[in-house]
Amino acid sequence: MSEMSEVVSDRTSRLLSRTEKQRQGLVLLTGIVVLMWLVEAINTLDNNHLDGDGIYARSVSHIWGILTSPFIHASFQHLLDNTVPFVFLGVIIALHGARRLALITGFIIVIGGLGTWLISPSAHNVDTIGASGVVFGYAGYLLTRGFFDRSIWELGVGILVGVIWGAVLISSLVPHSGISWQAHLCGGIAGVIVAWRLSVTDRRRREPSAEPVAAQPVG
Repeated sequence: MSEMSEVVSDRTSRLLSRTEKQRQGLVLLTGIVVLMWLVEAINTLDNNHLDGDGIYARSVSHIWGILTSPFIHASFQHLLDNTVPFVFLGVIIALHGARRLALITGFIIVIGGLGTWLISPSAHNVDTIGASGVVFGYAGYLLTRGFFDRSIWELGVGILVGVIWGAVLISSLVPHSGISWQAHLCGGIAGVIVAWRLSVTDRRRREPSAEPVAAQPVG
């Protein structure tokens, strides 16, 4: 009876821990979305002056725009178009916890933004803004994580994302006037890279550490 109680208690503890982890992830995701909408409200009141704080191709003096560009949008419609897939894909990642969401988001913003900064065409006073690069990063992560992790569940998630958003994602990589396909491409690549790196890290964490073999006396 005592052993059974310990098992039940352990399962309950793990369930509560997982629930709390998921709650923290969803809170962080909500905070990011609220921040985006708050920035756009301020931007609108300021006659869209923040639009100039995005990514300028190979401009060292504006390289900090890599960090600010995902939170700035040209209009509320632009923000709404990005918010829907951002939340849909972000919730799936957020269910793995705030730490995982923060790590993936930060990696995509920095690496995807740096790629955009490197390959975007130079144009006078034209910058890249919006969270679509992060959206593509989330999609790239979810589409490939199951492959790297050899997980049927993760593969199922990737298939679901592909069925729902695949056509939209592919069409967004085709050059359109006023749309940065470079940000989409680089964000997606960053998502694949972070999926690979985290799968390696998680696999190593799950593997039992090798116990040193004691020397046996001879003779």
